Formats: sequence, structure tokens, C-alpha cells
Amino acid sequence: MKNNRSTCPLVNILDILGDRWSLVVIRDIFNGKKSFREFLLSPEKISTSVLTSRLQLMERVGIAQHVLSKKNKKVKHYYLTDKGIDLFPVLYEMVYWSKRNFDLAFPDLSINWFNKYDNFPSDTVVKENKEIYRKKRTQLLEL
Repeated sequence: MKNNRSTCPLVNILDILGDRWSLVVIRDIFNGKKSFREFLLSPEKISTSVLTSRLQLMERVGIAQHVLSKKNKKVKHYYLTDKGIDLFPVLYEMVYWSKRNFDLAFPDLSINWFNKYDNFPSDTVVKENKEIYRKKRTQLLEL
């Protein structure tokens, strides 16, 4: 992505992921959501116009792509590219930073994830989750 504002690596990634919604959509894809309708059902209540623009941007910069559903050619199934999967360590660190620094009641999905992975080194968790997602992506692309 070409950016005329700055050559700072942080500024460049924030141009893509620095809004409220991009990482939520990426999180949802990692968690198995793939269709526009599924993204709209997330508890954060993203609007259709914002979701459309986020998905278009992620496709434009190569973080996500889509395939048409075999059952309904009008439905797009989104998946993360290898570039998108490379964002998992970023999500992991942000989630654990939030856990360490905020006294919040997290949703069951997060609690279950923490219970499963709290006693493992971060590199193991990152590697395992990237592999799990790659398997999901392969299954989606083979359908």
C-alpha cells in the first residue's frame, strides 16, 4: 500500500488496521466467520457500509480474499491470506495486554480461550492457532 504521509512502519499499518473495525473483522475470520451476514451478527454491531469498506480494503492490501459459495454464488466467503494470518501474533499480544490491564468481564469465547492457552508459551500458542486457521482455510477453499 502506498502512503504519502509517512514512511514510519507503525503509521503504515495503522493506515490499514488503525480503525475500530478491521481487527474485529480479522478476529471474526480467525474465529470461523466467513460471510458478510456472519460478520454483521457480531456483538459489536458493525454497519454494512463500514464492513463493506473494511473488507474491500483488506482485499486490496492482500490481507483477506474471498471465494464464492458453492451453494449460492451470490454469497462471498472471506478468508485470510498468509499476510492476514501473519497478524495473529499482533492480535494475541493485544488480547493479552487487554487481559493484563483491564478488569473486565470477558465473553465466554475469550474466557475459554484464556483457560486453554494461559499456561503455554506465546510462540506455541501463535504457531498452533496459525496452523488451526490454515486448516480451516484449506477446508473452505476445497468446498
